[in-house]
Amino acid sequence: MQTLRILGIDPGSLKTGFGIIEIQGQRISYLTSGVIRLKPKSVPERLGIIFQSVQELIDEHKPDLMAVEEVFMAKNPSSALKLGQARGAAITAGVVKGLKVEEYAARLVKQTVAGSGAADKAQIQYMVTKLLKLSAEPSEDAADALAIAICHYHHSLDIRAQG
Repeated sequence: MQTLRILGIDPGSLKTGFGIIEIQGQRISYLTSGVIRLKPKSVPERLGIIFQSVQELIDEHKPDLMAVEEVFMAKNPSSALKLGQARGAAITAGVVKGLKVEEYAARLVKQTVAGSGAADKAQIQYMVTKLLKLSAEPSEDAADALAIAICHYHHSLDIRAQG
């Protein structure tokens, strides 16, 4: 039975969540998660840190696939632009390392994991904890990243066919 690892990324210009799950057949298990915390440096420096950190995660944990949350329409155009740049840095890191990268809307991620596209952060944390049988809730950003990885598993026919 083949084992697949999925890296989920919840991009942000100050905090970028990451989570890695492992798939064996129909079994989903937790591998690791956390947050890349970005000090208040210039935007180009923060983007460089995201790029380098994601590459380091890929080198260390050897995921097979990567999933990233799509940009949602923010009220503040400047925030949306920074979020898009953070996504770009993370996606580029994955592509440079040879990973296939998929993108998912936040609403679909919430629907998949919590059963409601309007689920709040606390509901996502709770459901990720239950689905992955974790002993403690991950931080909001790490839980969102794990939810993105879980969503990718549930919506990828290629992965499901291998299980």
